[in-house]
Amino acid sequence: MKSKLRLIFKNVSEIVGNEEIGLLVLTDEAEKRQLTIPCDKAMLIQFGIRLNHLPITGKLLPEVLWQIIDMQTNFRYEIIIDDIVNGKYRALLYNIDTLEPIVLRASDAVLFSYISKTPIYIETSLMEKQSVPYNSLSSGVSLPVNVLEDEMLKEALNRAIKDENYELASHLRDEIQRRKDKK
Repeated sequence: MKSKLRLIFKNVSEIVGNEEIGLLVLTDEAEKRQLTIPCDKAMLIQFGIRLNHLPITGKLLPEVLWQIIDMQTNFRYEIIIDDIVNGKYRALLYNIDTLEPIVLRASDAVLFSYISKTPIYIETSLMEKQSVPYNSLSSGVSLPVNVLEDEMLKEALNRAIKDENYELASHLRDEIQRRKDKK
């Protein structure tokens, strides 16, 4: 098995100027590097409910299903983020005993980890490629373009052109072309 690093959920934030997309920020255990995972507005709402400790949380489906699994089985799980596929991180929920994987969205994997206290890992080489230095005092976060969905890339390209940021526009155009060529 490839080497892996444990990730720790730090926070969630919105992208300025885009209420439909959020960012989940995770760090390595030493808090030296951070990984940013895009999520949709529905996931922002789900994390908001849990981070604000709303009373309804214990009655929501993810928590109830986890309680059932935890009470009625001896299964042990871990989550591994191991690849980027079509501009999205691929996350796998593994049964540790059987090694049976279940693919799920990376944002759902982070939510599942948060609810169930299931450890979440990333392959070391992917973390090295995708992460940036972590600064707990920073008000902004970096996001690699290779994990932006196609629609987000196009929107960012249009915004870069409008703002006359041609270097960024060129970089975004190249990523869009690379994806077209890959398909």
